[in-house]
Amino acid sequence: MAAFFIAPFYVFINIYIVRWMFLWMGSCHYLFQTHIFRIVFAGVYILLATSLLTGFLIQKPLWLHRFLKNVGNYFLGTFLYILLVIITVDAGRLILKYLFHVSWIGTRIAFVTTGLICFLLILFLSAYGIIHTTQVKVTPYEVTVDKKAGGINSMKIVLAADLHLGYSAGARHTERLVKKINAEHPDLVCIAGDIFDNEYDAFDHSERVKAALRSIESTYGVYACWGNHDLNEPILAGFTFANDSSELEDERMKDFLDDCGIHLLDDSSTLIDGKFYLVGRKDPSRSKKLLETRKTPAQLTEKLDRSKPIIFIDHQPKELEEISQAGADLDLCGHTHNGQIFPGSLAIRFFWENSCGYLKKGDMHNIVTSGAGVWGPNMRVGTDSEICSITVHFSS
Repeated sequence: MAAFFIAPFYVFINIYIVRWMFLWMGSCHYLFQTHIFRIVFAGVYILLATSLLTGFLIQKPLWLHRFLKNVGNYFLGTFLYILLVIITVDAGRLILKYLFHVSWIGTRIAFVTTGLICFLLILFLSAYGIIHTTQVKVTPYEVTVDKKAGGINSMKIVLAADLHLGYSAGARHTERLVKKINAEHPDLVCIAGDIFDNEYDAFDHSERVKAALRSIESTYGVYACWGNHDLNEPILAGFTFANDSSELEDERMKDFLDDCGIHLLDDSSTLIDGKFYLVGRKDPSRSKKLLETRKTPAQLTEKLDRSKPIIFIDHQPKELEEISQAGADLDLCGHTHNGQIFPGSLAIRFFWENSCGYLKKGDMHNIVTSGAGVWGPNMRVGTDSEICSITVHFSS
C-alpha cells in the first residue's frame, strides 16, 4: 500500500525536476525553448521515469519486460542523483538570494554555468556508479579462534553475499565473481543469502550461471543460507506486493543450488570433516513471510560440541550478542550492501551495530560484507562490490 501513497510524491518530484531542466536548457539555447523539443524531451523523460512501473506491469513479451526492468534500474540510480543535486543547488540558490542578497545569483551566466556543473556531476556519478558495480574487490581479514580444529592451524574462508542474480547480475557478473573466488584458493566458501533477486526467471543464461558456480574450487565445499530476497515475490521500486505464502517459495531456487553443488543450511548445522561446525540461519524477513518459525542461536548450538570452532552464516547482521553467547566463534553476514550508493553509505551506519566490516563481540568475530551484487539502482557510489577473504587461525 505504501507504494500507492508515495506515487503522487514521485509524480510531483518529477515535475519539479523537469521544470528546472526546461529552465536551464532554455537558458542555454533558444532551440530548447521550442514546443517540439519540449514535447519530445518530456515524452522521453516520462518513458524513463515510468519504466519501473511499466516493467512491473508488462510481463510479456519477455524481452520487453527485461528491457524495461533494466532501464528502470539504471534510471532509479540516476534519478536519485538528479534529485539530490537539484535540491541541494536550489536550496543554495534560495539561501544566497534571500539570506545573503547576492546580486549575481539571478544572472543568466550563473544559471547556465551552475546547470552545466550539475549536469556533468550527475553524468559522472551515474557513469562511475554503473561501471563500478562490475569491479569486484577482495577485502582481506585475519582472525584467531582459540580452539583446535582437528589438526589444522588455519584455513581460508571466502565470504560472498547479495549476488542478486537477476536483471542487474547475470552470467558475466557471476563468471567474474567466481574467478575472483578461485584466485583466493579457499578452503571454504560461504554465501550469506540473497542469491536471487525476487524472481527466479529474472537472470538470463541460467546454464552459464550454473556452470560458473559449479566451477568454484574449495577444499570443504560451498555452503549458503537464504536471504530476504530469495523468494518469488513481485517488487516495484523496493516495495513488495505480497503473494499467498504458499506461492512465495520457488522450488526452482533450491534445485538451482543443488545443481550448482551449493549446500543449503536452513536453520541447520553440519560438522565439516570432523574439524569445525558450520551453522546456517533462516532469514527473519523471509521466515515471517513464509509463516515459518526460526530457531534461536542457542537452539542451533545446543547439541554442538563447543570445544570445536563454530561458524555462523546469517544473512542479516542481527542478534550479534545472542550469537556470541550461543558459542559462535565467527559470524558471517551480508544484507546491508554498506548502503550501496552515497549518501546511503553514511545513513546505513545508524541502523546496524555493524553495517559493514569487522566487529568483535565478546569472543566472536563478526564480518559483514557489502555484497557482490546490487539491488534496485544498478550502481555503486561510495561502496564496493566485494568478496571477503578471511584467514582463520586456530590453536595448535
